[in-house]
Amino acid sequence: MPPASALALWLTMGMLTWCCSNGTAAGDNPGSPSAANPPARVLVVTHTEGFRHSSIPIAETTIAALGERSGLFTASFCRTRDDVVRMLTPSGLAGFDALVFANTTGNLGVPDLDAVLNWIREGHGFAGMHSASDTYHESPAYLDMLGNEFRTHGDQSTVDAIVENTSHPAASPLAPRFRVFDEIYMFTKANRGSVTMLLSLDRHPADGLPEAGQPGDLPLAWAKNHGQGRVFYTALGHREDVWENRLYQQHILGGIQWVLRR
Repeated sequence: MPPASALALWLTMGMLTWCCSNGTAAGDNPGSPSAANPPARVLVVTHTEGFRHSSIPIAETTIAALGERSGLFTASFCRTRDDVVRMLTPSGLAGFDALVFANTTGNLGVPDLDAVLNWIREGHGFAGMHSASDTYHESPAYLDMLGNEFRTHGDQSTVDAIVENTSHPAASPLAPRFRVFDEIYMFTKANRGSVTMLLSLDRHPADGLPEAGQPGDLPLAWAKNHGQGRVFYTALGHREDVWENRLYQQHILGGIQWVLRR
């Protein structure tokens, strides 16, 4: 992990780049806190009941720093089973504007998952990174909200992700292609047409799986509505150095910004 000063520099440079690409100066960032537009409140869930990624600590640090430096949101954290039981309830979510599932896995033990999904449907935001799609495999309602389900992955590999929507804040900083070395997920279905595709691959990665190198239409990141709420998901984020990547940070910041409607 880089020193805090290096992370701060990357975040600052990333926000300057993002602001310039959207026609605003850093001091005019529309997410900057003010009396009329205070920061949103985001609950970041990092509890796991399956595989636990070593990148979770840097994920937490990165998300909190992105919110603070952009002025878009403040981050609170839900890290344990007890936190889940206490915080992922209608009363526990009161006052929050969005949920972020950062590399969650398995059945998290949410007391009433339908109530949480309804909270999103009523107009709140949800952002999921990487193994958020390896969460609640037994819940069709959760997977429908998210937009797809993790099926498998091969060896980590380098891919050139195609940016499909250059006007979306989660994709525009990466255009026209984003080269990254990461663990690339395969999903249970092709979801093009049911989501707004943000990043995709046009061939299978060189990951050792039988289809490696073959042409294909593979989803990698998308956005969608869930009732009145908004959902953003990116399959990237397995590795610590991906979370430290300035462009990836702009990618997830743009996704959180979008679900917050800021």
